[in-house]
Amino acid sequence: MTTETWLALVAGALLGAGFLAFTRWRAERKKAQANTLVPHRTREVLAALHSGAILVRRDRRAAFSNTPASALGVTRPDGALHPGVADLAEIAWAADAEREDDIVVSRGVLGVDSVVHVRVTPLSDDLALAVANDDTERHAAELTRREFAVNVSHELKTPVGALSLLAETIEDNPDDSEMVRSFAKKIRKESRRLTKLIQEIIEISRLQGGESVVDHHELSLAAVIEEVCEGAEMHAESKHVHLVADIRTRPLVMGDHDLLVMAVRNLVDNAISYSDDSANVTVSLETEAGAAVLKVIDAGIGIERADQERIFERFYRVDAARSRSTGGTGLGLSIVKHVILQHSGTVDVWSKPGVGSTFTIRLTAHQEEQ
Repeated sequence: MTTETWLALVAGALLGAGFLAFTRWRAERKKAQANTLVPHRTREVLAALHSGAILVRRDRRAAFSNTPASALGVTRPDGALHPGVADLAEIAWAADAEREDDIVVSRGVLGVDSVVHVRVTPLSDDLALAVANDDTERHAAELTRREFAVNVSHELKTPVGALSLLAETIEDNPDDSEMVRSFAKKIRKESRRLTKLIQEIIEISRLQGGESVVDHHELSLAAVIEEVCEGAEMHAESKHVHLVADIRTRPLVMGDHDLLVMAVRNLVDNAISYSDDSANVTVSLETEAGAAVLKVIDAGIGIERADQERIFERFYRVDAARSRSTGGTGLGLSIVKHVILQHSGTVDVWSKPGVGSTFTIRLTAHQEEQ
C-alpha cells in the first residue's frame, strides 16, 4: 500500500467519524431543545389524552404530538403538521386568542376524507396547544338531519296542498253535490296518506335515532306472518291479489313483536300495491343454517338493477307517480331496513323488471315452536 493510499484511507475514516459525531451531536441538541420546550411531565400528560394533542411551534412543525393526533392524520411522528392545523395556529397567534375550526383530512391509502375539529390555544410566543377530535360522524348526522328535514317538507307539501285545493273547490261549488261527494273521497284519501306519512316519519326518526329494541322477547315469526296476512286480506281483495302464507317451519326469534309486524306489513303492502290484478303474493318462512328466512315474493312490475341499491333510502321511489297513486310515502322500505338492523338481521332484494321481486329477511332462529 502506498503512502498516498494509506493517507487517503485515514482521511476518509476521520471524515466519516467526524460526520457521525456531528450527526449525533445535532440529534442530541434537537432533543435537548425539544425537552426544553416540552418538559417530560407535560409530554406524559398529553400522551394520556384520548383527544389528539399537538404542541405547535412557530416554524409550523410539532414540538410534540400524541398517538391519537397521528391516528387522526393531523401530524406525523417526524413533526410534520397538517397545513390546516398550522394555519389555524398562526391565526390564533395573530389574534392572541383561542381559535377553532374543522379541517378535512385525507387518511389511508384510499384517501378517505374525514372531518377533524381542531381548537388551538396560544401558550406563548413559541408554542400553541392544538386539540383535535374526529367530527366526521357528527357532520354526517347533521347532513342527514338537514336532508331529512328538506325531504319531509317536500313530502308534506303534496298532500297538504291537495287538501287545500280540494277544500277551496268544494267551498266555491257547494251546490254541486256530485262534485262534493267525489272531492270528499279524494280528501279522505289524501288525509289517510298524510296520516300514514306522519306516522312513518315518527317511526323512522325513532329508529334512526339509535333507540334499541328494548322490549325484545322470544316470539313466533310464523305468528307475525299470520297477523300481517290477516290484516292485509282486505287490501289484497281490493286488488284481486291472491295472498298466500307458506309457513314451512315455525322458528322462534328474539325481538319486538310490533316492530317486526310493521316491517313485514310494509313488505306485504308493497307487494300487493305493485302487483297486477289476479297476481299471487307469497309470504314464505323456513329455517336455513340456524337462520329464520322470511320471503315476500310477488310477480309485479319489478325493480331495475340501478334502483335496487337505493330502494331502502328514505323517500326514494322507483316510480314516484305510481307510488303516490298507491298511497306510498317512500319510507316503508327504509323502516323495514332499520327494524331488521335493530334485530341484528339482514334484508335484501332480488328483482327483475316484468318478472317480480323477492324481499328476504334473515333473523337468528333460537328454536322451533313446541
